[in-house]
Amino acid sequence: MREDFARTLSLLRQEKGVSQRKAAAELGISQALLSHYENGVREPGLNFVTRACDYYHVSADFMLGRTLSRDGAIIVSEDVYDASQEKGNVLKGSIMATLQKKLTVNTTCVLFDLLGKMGERKAITAAGAYLSGALYQLMRLLYRASGGNESYFSTSAADLDRGLVSADMMLARAQYAAALDGYEGEMPNLSDAALAEQYPGLSQSVAQVFHTTDERVGELNR
Repeated sequence: MREDFARTLSLLRQEKGVSQRKAAAELGISQALLSHYENGVREPGLNFVTRACDYYHVSADFMLGRTLSRDGAIIVSEDVYDASQEKGNVLKGSIMATLQKKLTVNTTCVLFDLLGKMGERKAITAAGAYLSGALYQLMRLLYRASGGNESYFSTSAADLDRGLVSADMMLARAQYAAALDGYEGEMPNLSDAALAEQYPGLSQSVAQVFHTTDERVGELNR
C-alpha cells in the first residue's frame, strides 16, 4: 500500500494547491507526520486514510491505488471511451484486446491533439516516428510468427534483430525531447483536472496508461 498511497497523497495535495503545512493542520496531524506519509516513510492508520479521502473527495480504493476512478469504480473495457469509433473504425476482439486498443488509441489521440495545439511540428514528427517504430516492430514480429515472407520489407530481418528500428526510435525520442526543450510557446496544462475538462472520456485512458506503466517499471526496481 505504501508506495501507491504516498504518491497519490502527495499528488492530491499539489492538485488541491495547498501547502504541506496547511494540509497537515486541516487533517489534524503534524507537518512532519504528513511528510512521512507522503514520502512513504511511515504507513498511516485507517482513521487517517478515511480523513484524507474525505479531505480530497476521493474513494479509499483510489487513494490506495486500487483503481484510477476517483469514485472507486473499476475500469473495464466498456467504461473506456473509444475514440477510434468516431470514424467508424471499430475493431473486434477479446475484452482484453479491446481495452488495450482503447487505452492506446485514446492516449495517442490526446497526445497528438496537445502537440497540435502547441503547433510544434518537430515534436509532432518525432512523436509519430517513435510510435510508428513501435507499431512496426510489433506488427513485423507478428508477421514473422505467422510465417510471412520477410523479404517483403526493405529492412532485413537481421537488421531488425540487431535493433536498428529500436535505434531509430531512440533517435526520434531524442528529437522529440529536443523539440520540447526548444519550444518557446505556452506549455499545455496536464493536471488531472485540466485533462478531464479538455478530454472528458479520454483522460481516464491517459491516467490508466500512466498507472500501468508505472507499475511495470516499479516491478523492475524490486
